[in-house]
Amino acid sequence: QEEGVWPYNNFVERYKHFSSHPNQWRLLYHVTNSQSLEYAADCYSTWFCEQKIRSRVEAYDPDLIVSVHPTMQRAPLLACQKISEERLKHIPFFTVCTDLGSAHSMWFQKDVERLYIASDQLARIARRRGQTPEEKIIMSGLPIRHEFSVHSERLGDRLSASGMEYQRRIRKEIGISENDNVVLLMGGGEGVGGLSVIAEQIFTQLRQSGINATICVVCGRNESLKKQLNERDWDGFLREKKVMRKGGSFLGFGTGSSKVSVEPIAVGTKGDVKVIGLGFVTRMAQYMVAADVLVSKAGPGTIAEAASVGLPVLLTSFLPGQESGNVEYVVNNGFGDFARDPPVVAAKISAWLRSPVIMRKMAQSAKEHGRPNAAAEIVLDLGSIASKWKYMNDAYSSFVTMRNMARCGQLAATA
Repeated sequence: QEEGVWPYNNFVERYKHFSSHPNQWRLLYHVTNSQSLEYAADCYSTWFCEQKIRSRVEAYDPDLIVSVHPTMQRAPLLACQKISEERLKHIPFFTVCTDLGSAHSMWFQKDVERLYIASDQLARIARRRGQTPEEKIIMSGLPIRHEFSVHSERLGDRLSASGMEYQRRIRKEIGISENDNVVLLMGGGEGVGGLSVIAEQIFTQLRQSGINATICVVCGRNESLKKQLNERDWDGFLREKKVMRKGGSFLGFGTGSSKVSVEPIAVGTKGDVKVIGLGFVTRMAQYMVAADVLVSKAGPGTIAEAASVGLPVLLTSFLPGQESGNVEYVVNNGFGDFARDPPVVAAKISAWLRSPVIMRKMAQSAKEHGRPNAAAEIVLDLGSIASKWKYMNDAYSSFVTMRNMARCGQLAATA
């Protein structure tokens, strides 16, 4: 932020705003994703930020640079090239794209040392828009936390006898039923995304379908939602007449509402369904191993984490632009689906849990597309390339030093 100018120096706060106003983000994303605006943005960031970035890089004197943000590509890359020319020391610049099914064109530059990506879709964008050479593009998968690699190896095939036994052991460790179907419902770190309504609909549908289940709702920092879910009389909820409110907006401005009456549901011998509100979860790998299905927004990291442990995914929302391709990635690769309306979400979850064939097929597809070791493989490749450049840089530096000493000796002898 110190080296940046508007809008880069307050991008984090602005992104939070756009995350809750998706139509505004859609407009910004697609306008800036044009070639003319991309060129203008690169010129702007280079003119105002490159010198400051170069000064900060020189202060660190790094042996390599890894960029993991689309707005930090062109200017830092030029800074590295100028430092290399001035110091006669090559600083390899790498890009690790942290998007999955689609990405903004600003991610991609042709002069990077290597570009690490997670899908064929990104490879096509990199070649077309970034002119990135084929040999520099590495299909690495999306880097995720090491705990997913550990649990992926221990779990194996989640529907095998050993996989189900490991799942039961993890469920016991985190304190949820070992024999229930488990639905993991997420909405991001702030606990947004209509979680309460979705939880209500899934609870109702599973009760009606006679499915015994535990619904774990990750509320993040939303403590009031967590308290509400844990303290609610869920049997009483079924006897009440509920009114769902549905909002609408134009380009993210203003809201509207409509009421849909839902008749009371008689409570009889139905499925035993429990709802657990969770706070900010630090053991996400364990919860994904314990779950049978994940319900979540289409964040790239969440999808990659789920795939690493073979967990089927039902996506309920996405941020227009880069996350729209994530929906296509999940659906086209056969390990999940998309549904926006809570009743449809609930109906799909119920249908999945009643069909072992569907669950097995999706779990296998998820496992096939998971890359639990992506982070370690990327780091090993970075280290290998950086070590070679360091060796050559040091060798050249020693050569220059010896040459200069020799020249000084010749001058002294002449004198």
